[in-house]
Amino acid sequence: MNAPIFNHQGYFEDFTVGDVLKHARGKTVSELDNVLITNMVLNTAEPHFNEHAAQKDPMFKHRIVYGGVNFSMVIGLAAQDTAQRAIRELSMDKIRLFAPVYHGDTLYAYSDVLAKEDHAEGGIVTFLHRGFNQNDVLIYSGERRVLLQKRPPAG
Repeated sequence: MNAPIFNHQGYFEDFTVGDVLKHARGKTVSELDNVLITNMVLNTAEPHFNEHAAQKDPMFKHRIVYGGVNFSMVIGLAAQDTAQRAIRELSMDKIRLFAPVYHGDTLYAYSDVLAKEDHAEGGIVTFLHRGFNQNDVLIYSGERRVLLQKRPPAG
């Protein structure tokens, strides 16, 4: 997936509908990421914990990373550009998980600016966040609305 790395201060005015942001950092998913968080939310599904059973599964062949871990990482990678000036998170919708993620996969984030609207406290931006693995396979997409600060008046 090719797009320029976006460099700005994260104010409402810095975003334009139609922008595609490539976030600078990636994150390799460790076994600890999966097991720790999956245990914390009490997701006890075997595909996340039982390597022996997973090896017998013709679809996965290895333990898979819990989807909540995957999209949390993508949102976290996007946050350096899309949450720096956040006043309030408003919603996360249309969450879709497209492909399995395994320990050792590296995730990258992209964000499309879908909409902008003025608000009394700042401005609302709607993003489509997308996560890809190291092979450019789409693993996640979801929409997020966030209330951002507006740029302070100069002077």
